[in-house]
Amino acid sequence: MSTVLTTDHPAWEETTHGTRVRAVRSGTGLWLASWGPDELELHCIEGTEDDKPRIITTDPSTLPTSVPEELSAGLKKLGLTRRLANPWLWDAITTAILRQVVRAGQARRLYRAWCQAYGTTLTTAHGPLAVAPDAQQVLDLDDDAFASIGAKFHRTALQAAARAYRQHEDTWVRPAPADLVSALISVTRIGPWTASAAAADFTGDFTVYPHADLAVRTWAAQVARAYAWPDTEKAFNPHWRHLAGPGDRHLHTLTLTTLTWGAHARTAEHTGTRP
Repeated sequence: MSTVLTTDHPAWEETTHGTRVRAVRSGTGLWLASWGPDELELHCIEGTEDDKPRIITTDPSTLPTSVPEELSAGLKKLGLTRRLANPWLWDAITTAILRQVVRAGQARRLYRAWCQAYGTTLTTAHGPLAVAPDAQQVLDLDDDAFASIGAKFHRTALQAAARAYRQHEDTWVRPAPADLVSALISVTRIGPWTASAAAADFTGDFTVYPHADLAVRTWAAQVARAYAWPDTEKAFNPHWRHLAGPGDRHLHTLTLTTLTWGAHARTAEHTGTRP
C-alpha cells in the first residue's frame, strides 16, 4: 500500500531535490523531520531527545459506507497517510492565529517570514530551517516588528495568547483535545475556529478540527464533484459528521485524509499531475 505525507502545516518546505523537510521543537530538542521515499524520518539535531515527536497514521480504507462513493474512492487512492503531530503547543497556537483572516498561501508565507525573522534558525543538510519564536520572545516584540513582516493584524492575538500560554502551559498540554479547545477559547481573539485548529494540530486528533473549514469544504467538493454538498458553512458541519457515522471513530480519518488530498492537490497544480 502506498504512503503519503500530510503537509497541512506551513512549516513543511520542499527542497530542490523534491524532499519535504521541516524543523520542529519538541521538549528541549530541535528536530529535523524529512519525508523519505515512503516514511517520515525524525532526527534530533540540537538539544536532547527527551520527547520524540509523534507520527499519526491514518488509513482511508477504513472509512464507512456512509461516505459518498466518489469521495471514499478518491481518498483511498492516497493509501496510508502520515502526519507529524505538532509537538509544541505554542507553535500550534501561533500557526492557527497567523491563519486568521488570510488565505492559505498567504498564511504559509507569513508563518515562514515570522519564523525566519524572530525564531530560531537551524543549519541542516537541506539548508536553513526555522522554528517559531517562543512566547516570551513574542511578548518582547514591539509594534514595528509585527508590522515589518505583515503581522500587524495578528499582534494583539499573538501577545494575548503568549501571556496566557506562559501562565497555563503546564495545564494546557495535558487535557483531552476537546478540553484544550475550551481552554484556548478563553483567550482574547482566539475563537472556536482558531482553538479547534490549534488543538487538532497539537494533539493529532482531527475530531476536534473545525470541520466546516473552507479547506475541508473545498477539497471535498473537488474529490466528489458530482455529490450534492450543502450550500452553506452552517449546514456543512452536521452533514460532514453524519457522513462519518455515529460517534467520532471515523470523523478523524475523513477530515484528515481530505486535508491530505488537498495538500497534494496544491502540489499537483505546480507539477501538472493529479493527486
